[in-house]
Amino acid sequence: MLDVIIVGGGPAGLSAALVLGRCRRRAIVFDAGHPRNEASHALHGYLTRDGISPAEFLAIGREQLAPYDTIELRHVKVLDVEGGDCRFTATVEGGERFSARMLLLATGLVDELPQVEGFRQFYGVTAHSCPYCDAWEHRDQPLAVLRCNKEAADLALELLLWSKDVILCTDGALECDPDVLACMKRNGVRVIDRPIARLEGSGNRLERIRFRDGSELARAALFFSPGQHQRSHLAEQLGCGFCQDDGCVQCGENAATSVPGVYAAGNASRGVQLVIAAAAEGMQAAFAINTALLEADAARGEVLETAVAGAK
Repeated sequence: MLDVIIVGGGPAGLSAALVLGRCRRRAIVFDAGHPRNEASHALHGYLTRDGISPAEFLAIGREQLAPYDTIELRHVKVLDVEGGDCRFTATVEGGERFSARMLLLATGLVDELPQVEGFRQFYGVTAHSCPYCDAWEHRDQPLAVLRCNKEAADLALELLLWSKDVILCTDGALECDPDVLACMKRNGVRVIDRPIARLEGSGNRLERIRFRDGSELARAALFFSPGQHQRSHLAEQLGCGFCQDDGCVQCGENAATSVPGVYAAGNASRGVQLVIAAAAEGMQAAFAINTALLEADAARGEVLETAVAGAK
């Protein structure tokens, strides 16, 4: 039996695998592909990796696992996980089954993208959800924020750090309360309350927002605050608790969920959605998992036995 099954091969899952490999733990990483940031041309804010493409980042991560012979990486989707009390069995596409003492969910989230014509043409290059990741590349340019709710209003105010020309486009759905609108007005954020027909530009470079009344607004980039949902059903299937405010898997400081033996890391479990934060959470989860395994083995007098098994 394996020590750990890791579901998710993004920054959190790979980081956890690296630590567990260095602890000589036997672990398998299941990566179904399609990371949340795969449309982005570059990731930012990661010291020593600022500006690297998401694909190259993951390729380097997988390459750096190669020396650790107790770690296996499979490019396959996990369909089902069953078990409890520190014994879990995962079934993957094709029907193969794997068992482990601990389970780490690093499955991430899915962004619910705006249903505006032309949006996907610009997504990841001039249409973004995270100002900390992408606003610097559009500094001092005319920017738009799509929709009007509390989250979008907060995003519009944040963007004033990078541009003095920020306009919030409600797409005809004005959902902000008067106090929020007054705050935006005081700080120089204009609001356009007209339905949007489509986004227009050249290649993946946004140039204008076309409204249904025929008018247009020149913009160099657009930001939006997406709705999100869990990429995987596994946490719910296992009975893990969820945070009521954002739908993330509820975890303690050591990444443990409400189900013994099940841990969660990365976007699936936290509100801060940055690559460097996900990688750090994966490392923290691996520390916690290794400690839990060590304590269980020590209680049975099996530390040496499991260490020797990991060395084979």
